Amino acid sequence: MKLAVITDSSADFAEKYKTYENLFVLDIPISIDGVDYDLQKISHEEWYDLMAEAQEVPKTSQPRVAELDRLLKDLEKQGYTHVLGLFLPAAISGFYQNIFYLQSEYEQMKVVFPETFITSSPLGYMVETVLDLAEAGVEFEEIIAKFEEQRDGDRAYMLVDDLHWLAKGGRLSNGAAVLGTLLNIKPELTFSTEGKVEVFEKVRTVKKTMSRMKELLLKDAKDPLAYKVYVIHTRAEDRAQELYDYALSQGFDDVEIVTFGPVIATHLGLNTVAYGISPKK
Repeated sequence: MKLAVITDSSADFAEKYKTYENLFVLDIPISIDGVDYDLQKISHEEWYDLMAEAQEVPKTSQPRVAELDRLLKDLEKQGYTHVLGLFLPAAISGFYQNIFYLQSEYEQMKVVFPETFITSSPLGYMVETVLDLAEAGVEFEEIIAKFEEQRDGDRAYMLVDDLHWLAKGGRLSNGAAVLGTLLNIKPELTFSTEGKVEVFEKVRTVKKTMSRMKELLLKDAKDPLAYKVYVIHTRAEDRAQELYDYALSQGFDDVEIVTFGPVIATHLGLNTVAYGISPKK
């Protein structure tokens, strides 16, 4: 088996995997104040600076279907026998529906695009798992089974500090954003079972939302040693450190503080913090 793994630039994974010859990343076009940016050439912190200074709403769009089609043709010529594509959830992006037909277009390769239902570091972690399994010589069907087990055990909870970012991105009405700000509502977001970002609970203060996130960590990951925990944030260092310290105090031994990449930060806004929980590899 010669396996290629394709993902998109919403996924964040460890630096070492960026050198893997069988990993391919489709760019999600992104712009701010009318200027297009190459996500391979801009750091997370540099993007946060641009967000903080922006006059207009940052914009993202779908990867180009034609680019994926060309890549698949090249992979077939290079002798790849299997392709696994792990992209933004269909509930977030129309890209998944637009590329679904490509799975049956290549006679010399088995091409599979399963639903992921999550993004950011948990999506990147699934990419890492697949690459590790392929490197170890695991058969494709077993790789798919492990991916599905990991995907189905993923959870994420996000504290969005400024409702105006959600409103700007079309995820919340401006009226609701203003009202929420006046009432000091700090919504706790999560990914639904269909991969849609939705309000899990409406909490009146940051302190209460942080406490609730800690409760949900223990509820969803009953065996701390069986889970990888990501604390993900956009310039919310103090809150991220608090969640990190709490996870360690509860017996989790694989906890990492990371930052949201530009694609997801654009929609969640600055000063967001999240728990991402994934079954270990």
